[in-house]
Amino acid sequence: MERAGRILARWKASGGRFGAEEMAAAAWRLAAGAKIAEHTTSVTLVRRHLVVELEDPEWRRQLWPLRHALLRNLAKALDEGVVEDIEFRVASLRKKPGREERPARRPPAMAAGGDEAESIADPVLRMLYKTSRRKESA
Repeated sequence: MERAGRILARWKASGGRFGAEEMAAAAWRLAAGAKIAEHTTSVTLVRRHLVVELEDPEWRRQLWPLRHALLRNLAKALDEGVVEDIEFRVASLRKKPGREERPARRPPAMAAGGDEAESIADPVLRMLYKTSRRKESA
């Protein structure tokens, strides 16, 4: 608890302003402990309900029985009544950045005087196209 008090004193001394939401988010790590805080994120405070994102539904199932203990820990870290309840939400999966895959460049078949079927990338579709073209011309 002293660590949070020192941090808050430095924030106040630097002229920074913060409300109940920022206080609750800062107190979550202390109230939950390092192991739980690794897998959770305090998102926001909505009408005295702290919204906490979890990695998966299993974490929600395991933290639900601990909710009252977590609320007591938050009440110790913050003033009584700042957080009245905790809502656990499973975080949506975020797609990681990836590489852009570009199709292989093919020279235009008609401009080079070649077969237009060669511009079809899929070999099965290319074969079907050539077969149907032969049937049509016959």
